[in-house]
Amino acid sequence: MRIATFNILSGRTPGDDAVHQERYAEAVRSLDADLLGLQEVDRNQPRSQHADLTAIAAEAMGALDHRFVAALSGTPGAVWSAATGQDQPDAAAYGVAFLSRYPVTGWQVVRLPPAPLRVPYRFHGSPWPTWVRDEPRVGVVADVRSPVGPLRVVTTHLSFLRGWNLWQLTLLLRAIGPGAGPVVLMGDLNMGRRPAERLTRMRPLTTGRTFPAHRPVTQIDHLLVAGDLQVSGGGPVHLPMSDHRALVADIV
Repeated sequence: MRIATFNILSGRTPGDDAVHQERYAEAVRSLDADLLGLQEVDRNQPRSQHADLTAIAAEAMGALDHRFVAALSGTPGAVWSAATGQDQPDAAAYGVAFLSRYPVTGWQVVRLPPAPLRVPYRFHGSPWPTWVRDEPRVGVVADVRSPVGPLRVVTTHLSFLRGWNLWQLTLLLRAIGPGAGPVVLMGDLNMGRRPAERLTRMRPLTTGRTFPAHRPVTQIDHLLVAGDLQVSGGGPVHLPMSDHRALVADIV
């Protein structure tokens, strides 16, 4: 069984900042994941040609069950509001997704608040900080009937604001509770290994630098587990899209 997480940058390729749907589908297909968590997922957004990126990924990997959960309704960088779960099914949205080749027997959504005030933040490559408005985040929890037994799989994308992402992770851990079997936490946590592993008390299924994709210097994408899963291989995978590398673990 292969588990993977991938921040897809809304399906875009950094060089031309465009979404090539077949390139995106082929990237997902090449991962050959049985359980796949995606972050920065668009639905009906102009920048991704109004595509449903979760549906494209589900078809590419042959997913039996999948779910997109919006963190934002509207268009990031323009007009948006926090998603509530009551939004129209075809409304423009942005969030995370989980896809599985095995049956999902239960779903849970955990909404994570943004930092309450604008804060100064220095983006990579910029000499000066700018005032930014943090975005709400979300976690999606799936109970999966897998070949190695029941798994609780959590997919999330946390804030890039240092400290606030730790608070969001704490809230997420409190909300999900124990599963019937091992619990897998996957996604772009926007923090390195030490704080992620120390706070969650989970062990990594695999490790490796994931960001930025062309010459990674840090690992901010994680596959963590509480419980007994045996790993036969894995690591970062460089694909022809996104500014992140995917992270893959093979389970025996």
